[in-house]
Parts: sequence; structure tokens; C-alpha cells
Amino acid sequence: MTTNPPSAVSSVTGPRFEAKSYAFTPYVDTMNWIGGEWQGAASGATFPVDNPRHGQVIGNCPDSGVEDVAAAVAAAKAAFPAWRATPIKERVQILFRLKQIMEANIDELIWLVSHENGKIYSEAKGEVEKGIECVEFGISCANMPGQQMDVSRGVECKVSYEPLGVVAGIVPFNFPTMVPLWMMPQALVAGNTFVLKPSEKVPYGAFKLAHMLKAAGLPDGVFNVVNGRKATVEGICDHPDIKAVGFVGSTKIAHLVYERGAKTGKRVLALGGAKNHLVLLNDADFDLATGNIPASAFGCAGQRCMAASTLIAVGDCQKYIDRMVEIAKGIQLGKDLGPVIDTAAVERITRYITQAEALGAKILVDGRGQKGGDGGTWVGPTILDYVTPEMPAGCEEIFGPVLSIIRADTLDDALHIENKNPYGNAAAIFTSDGGNARYAVERFQAGMCGVNIGVPVPREPFSFAGWNQSGFGHGDITGWDGFRFWTRARKVTSKWAKQSDQTWMG
Repeated sequence: MTTNPPSAVSSVTGPRFEAKSYAFTPYVDTMNWIGGEWQGAASGATFPVDNPRHGQVIGNCPDSGVEDVAAAVAAAKAAFPAWRATPIKERVQILFRLKQIMEANIDELIWLVSHENGKIYSEAKGEVEKGIECVEFGISCANMPGQQMDVSRGVECKVSYEPLGVVAGIVPFNFPTMVPLWMMPQALVAGNTFVLKPSEKVPYGAFKLAHMLKAAGLPDGVFNVVNGRKATVEGICDHPDIKAVGFVGSTKIAHLVYERGAKTGKRVLALGGAKNHLVLLNDADFDLATGNIPASAFGCAGQRCMAASTLIAVGDCQKYIDRMVEIAKGIQLGKDLGPVIDTAAVERITRYITQAEALGAKILVDGRGQKGGDGGTWVGPTILDYVTPEMPAGCEEIFGPVLSIIRADTLDDALHIENKNPYGNAAAIFTSDGGNARYAVERFQAGMCGVNIGVPVPREPFSFAGWNQSGFGHGDITGWDGFRFWTRARKVTSKWAKQSDQTWMG
């Protein structure tokens, strides 16, 4: 089935987005984008997509299977030779135009994020702006330095970075616009063709991205979108013509994707979940700490892998905790904090809170049963005190607006707690003592560390990925490491002049 899509740079449907307005507006149904055509699933199957703010269906999405993945890969494979042969300076011109189109339509992109994901306006705006920054970095990859050196008299070695072929990205619901742009710009600039599988919960960001890339002049088949659920993911992992897969999601699925993809010889980088620890010392700047920690824990409704879900308070930190309780109680749902993604998330988060209370934790702020409107899926800010590292709320990823406080006597005790956790995405310390900050950062078991910052996300050209159970594969997903993930190094050794002295190399 093929349909005519809405204009690539016009509103998806209905009235234009008005800043800070969250009135429910229905969308058109999403489609797959394969070889320059809008298509439904080969089976004709679809599933509904809900707006978590209102709890209403906003459209339907193709429930694609192996046939649809195969069609997208075939289109990408057919487009690869010409795209690879396109000079890199010409490839980046398309991304320049994409950036311009995104900037010209930024309000609509923000509107899309807020409706399919539920983020408040400022958070949706931040996501889209970060996505544009990722496109900018992809453009800069045209200047990715190769290496060249005269290694002996008349002998030259050089390295170039070559595309892999057809590659794929499987992305989560929490950042529907930004995370695809962690992957796609670097992969395309390097000369690969791309198959994107969006989260089935938030397919509209990818839908719009396909519109915009078409308007930017990207040749058909270079970028493809296949919507779906488990069967789609398995089809991507199993397809022999997909050479690399990037994944962002839960640790359970990240491990499965890594294992299944690696069995077919793919290069796989799968980023998983997190249980990020913030260590608070009682010499920390009061305003800095009490402002940053709640923002990290509750921002984006706690639905981000960099959220500070565990605070380890070292020594007497009561005045800091009291202030954070005041801040949490002042957060208004719907205005300051958006919903969680669906009913299953509400049930899971509520279960962790109830279980922690039953195990002896003290609830300082209770978000259970709170609402930000007549409908939707909501959990309010929650602070649990006297959590222990053995409680599920103290060691498992909740992925909601819940801050668990663990008490510790010394910095070494706090580091022991952090080190023991199986995840290793992020960790941070709040202190005014540079020695303690360095001591902690050198001992954290985490790939991304912060000092007096609650969300220590590296910005390009620095790269993003965690350690231990937070990431499977080698390298990082963004920055220069991201570019190298989507390429392979070609080493060339040349000799053009005779030389009087000889070695076994030349």
C-alpha cells in the first residue's frame, strides 16, 4: 500500500502548533518510508499510538515484520553504491539543508515531541535543539582527519575511513527526535545507507524526519524507516545484509540485540539501562546541589538514562534533603513535569514506590495517584529516604520521577555502593573539595562522570556511552567514536621511489 504523504515541511495535519499549547490534536497515521515511498506493513497490520498526556489514540502505526525489513534493506542496498560514490562534501550539503529545515520548522518538531512523548514544552525544545546540534556535528564529520605519515624512506602509510554498507538504528521512546540523530548523520556522512526502527510508542518523530530528509534532497533509499515491534527488531538483527546496528533502550533488550546481532557477524553497539548515583557531600554548594539534583531526578519525568535515580547522602545532609523535598512538592504536573509514557509505566513505578515503603523506606514526597489533567498516564515527583542498596528501588532501574536516598557515613562507603551496582552509565559528586571530587571520579564505575552537575551528558565531539551492564559492544554512540563505529579503517602502505637501504618492509 502506498499513499501520498503530507508536505515535507508543512504541519502533519490539523492546526499549526502554538507555543506552550498542549491541546489534543489527532494526527494522520504513520507509514513506513522505504525506497522513497510511503508504505504500510506488508501484512496490513497496524497498532494504535497513544498520547500519554491525554490518554487518547492519536493515530495508527504499521506493525511491520521480516518482509518489511527485507524491503527496506533491499532499497538501502540498491542505493548504497551511488551514495558511497557521492563525494563527502556533497553528502554533507544535504545535512546542511536538513538543519535549515529543522530550524525553520522547530515549533512543529517541538509540538510532535510533546504530543507523542508527553514532554513539557521546555524539555521538548531542548531535545529538538540537541538533535539539531547532532546534525551539526554530523556535518563536521566531513573534516574527520585521516592519518598519513612517511614511515620510512620512500614509504608512506595512510588511513581512510570507509562505509560499511547498509546499517540500522533501533531507538527508544524517551527521545524520539534526538536519539535517531545520534546515529543517522554520522552514518550517512560516512557513506552508509540507513534503516531506522523507531519506538512503536513514538513513531512520529521519525515520520517527520523522513519528510524533511526528502525535502533536503536525500536520494531515495539512502534513509528508510520501518515501524513495528519485536518482529521488526528481530528482522534487523537477523538480516545478513545489515552490517552494523546501533541500539538504545533497556539493558534486557540491549543484551538480546547485542547477542542476536553478533551471531550474524554484525558490528553491534547496544546502550542499555542505568542506575545513576549522585554522591552528595555536606560541603557542597547549597543552591547548586539542591537545584541540580531534583532537576536531574525529575526532568523528563525521570525517563532518561542519565536521570539521577539514586542520591547517596554522605554524613549530615539533612538541610539539602529538606530543601529538595520543598522543591519536589512545588512541581506542578502538566506544567513543570510531563506524564510517563503509558499505563504499564505507571504500574511499574508505583510498584517500586509501594515495595520500598513496605521494606522500610520513608516516603518524603509521594507521587502515586497524582494527575496532570483529566486523562493521561501520570506519576508525580517522589522522594524515598532511608533506601538500602539491596532494595529494588535502590538497585534497579525505575525509569520514572523517583529519587531514592541512601545514607552513607563516608565517601568510601558511598563509592562502595556505587561500584557494587551492575550498571555503569553515569555517576556524579557534589562537593566544594577538589580533592574529593577527583578521588571520586577516579573510582566511579561509570562511563560518564560529573562534578557538581546532575546530568553529565558529554557534548559533541565528546561521545556518549556507559560501562558494565549499561552498554554492550565497543566504542561510543556519538562524537568521533560514533563516526568510527559506522566506518572501517582502510590502511594503505605505498612506495614510489627506489631507496639504497632495505628493510623487510621495503
